[in-house]
Amino acid sequence: MAQQIYSCVDAKGRTITADRPIAECSDRAQRTLSPSGIVTHQIGPSLTAHEQAAQEEKNRRAAELRAREAEDRRRDKALLMRYPTPEVHDRERVAALLQIDEIIHTLRTRRSELAGQRKTLDGEREFYAKDLSRMPVSLKRRLEENAGNVAVQQQFIAAQQQEKKRVNQRFDEELVKLRQLWAFANPTAPIGTGDSRNGRN
Repeated sequence: MAQQIYSCVDAKGRTITADRPIAECSDRAQRTLSPSGIVTHQIGPSLTAHEQAAQEEKNRRAAELRAREAEDRRRDKALLMRYPTPEVHDRERVAALLQIDEIIHTLRTRRSELAGQRKTLDGEREFYAKDLSRMPVSLKRRLEENAGNVAVQQQFIAAQQQEKKRVNQRFDEELVKLRQLWAFANPTAPIGTGDSRNGRN
């Protein structure tokens, strides 16, 4: 018996031929050809418009899921390469917190300097305590600048303290994932806490 050939162009523009109905073209027309290449008849899509839309949505969601899973695997691999052991993760946490603490120390030193300047300025203002209207404009300006600088330092210190919280939260979240990765990579190795809280105050 002469063999019938099925042919179609799929969603990616590829021409496909087979000796049976083509699953990749179930949503579009397929032609049947004789062995000599003559079109014998055409088979319409096996899905209705509603079914086709539902199938396309299902395919889109499946593709998105596969992409997310691939991205998660990529991130996990990169995380494990960066932190192969709990000790490495712990050291980086300590280093990150120490860097912030150094910034806070610098800001507090500057705030102490401003407090000393304020004390001197307040001493000068005492000369005009009975009549502040006689206080020189330059002194008023220095008092205002000092107060503004103190406020700025306070804001910077508060921002760095918030940054410490964000850094610790990030390392905590990483640690949860890393413990799973470490255990999977080396199931016989004991997993330490990998959770140093140095410099949290």
